[in-house]
Amino acid sequence: MSKIPLSVPHVKGNEWKYIKDCLDTGWVSSVGSYVDRFENALKDYVGTGFAVAAVNGTASLHVALIVSGVAPGDEVIVPALTFIAPVNAVKYCNAEPVFMDSDDTLCIDPKKAAEFLSEFGEVKDDGFTYNKKTGRRIKALVPVHVFGHPSDMDGLLDVSRKYNIDVIEDATESLGSTYKGRQTGSFGKLGCFSFNGNKIITTGGGGMIVTGDEKLAKRVRHLTTQAKSDPFEYDHDEIGYNYRLTNIQAAMGVAQMEVLDEFVSIKRKNAALYSRLLSGLDEAEFLGEKEWAKGNRWFYTLKVPAGHKAPLMQRLIREGIEVRPVWKLIHTLRMYQDCLAYRIEKAVEAYETCINIPASVSLKEEEIVYVAGKIKEYFKG
Repeated sequence: MSKIPLSVPHVKGNEWKYIKDCLDTGWVSSVGSYVDRFENALKDYVGTGFAVAAVNGTASLHVALIVSGVAPGDEVIVPALTFIAPVNAVKYCNAEPVFMDSDDTLCIDPKKAAEFLSEFGEVKDDGFTYNKKTGRRIKALVPVHVFGHPSDMDGLLDVSRKYNIDVIEDATESLGSTYKGRQTGSFGKLGCFSFNGNKIITTGGGGMIVTGDEKLAKRVRHLTTQAKSDPFEYDHDEIGYNYRLTNIQAAMGVAQMEVLDEFVSIKRKNAALYSRLLSGLDEAEFLGEKEWAKGNRWFYTLKVPAGHKAPLMQRLIREGIEVRPVWKLIHTLRMYQDCLAYRIEKAVEAYETCINIPASVSLKEEEIVYVAGKIKEYFKG
């Protein structure tokens, strides 16, 4: 069997038609009808009042932190187990990440966050919470819906309200996932999405910031378009960013949004098949979802005994199956080793035991059977 990729784009709808329309009409840059259509489709799907397209998910997170008021010297609570983008975005704001542990969903643990704030947090007369150890204001919390599984938003929102801390959702992996029936990205002060090539829908690159606050949305749009204050003159009223999405990319996004629900259905069906095929394997656990979650199942995660992680990945790669480990814990990376990390335990276990296996929308049933069979072969010797 030829190589089975981890996660590749699936183009099956109106992508060629809409992109050709951009080329035929000359609307190829950051102004055009498809940008508006993409923003409207996304905000309607997620259920927020406003959406602003951006060049990628990282830029979306950066601007979301800025407009939420994260200032130099502030602290922002982030998961230790995540792709590096939200943590880097905190540093772009000259703020400091505070690393938090995961729960068994691999997402940030709301109980640990509450314990940290109870131990270190102090609400002062200005209404903000400050870290008693560092003296810094704790301004925001960034939950990441890891691999498409929603974070425990009730727990995180409860603690954020108690300590007056803004929630900025990193929903970059979770478009189409719901928490208690509500779309991820719609819970925080702002939410951020990514349309990178390996996401459930893609524009090649691209991102989106969503919010229910019109004032915040206007400021996001202002900052992502170089903070231009006059529609004709080259007049700018603050430092802005060239974070705009092109009309060509948005055209692809519009087409992909048209089939998003179908993609989620396929992903969930394939996850169920993996789960059935691996259910009798005592040595490995195919991670499912909580009863309050309906994930887009962007990535499929397998948990194995710690000593088997590397050799299993090597075996599967030799068999033509692309796999990858979960991310190295961010607080262990050289540039973040001196940052505050609070009782990181379950995230360490996840890093030592979890791998991701093929999850493309285009994955065929016989490929799933092949992958599951090779996993079983490894453990049964």
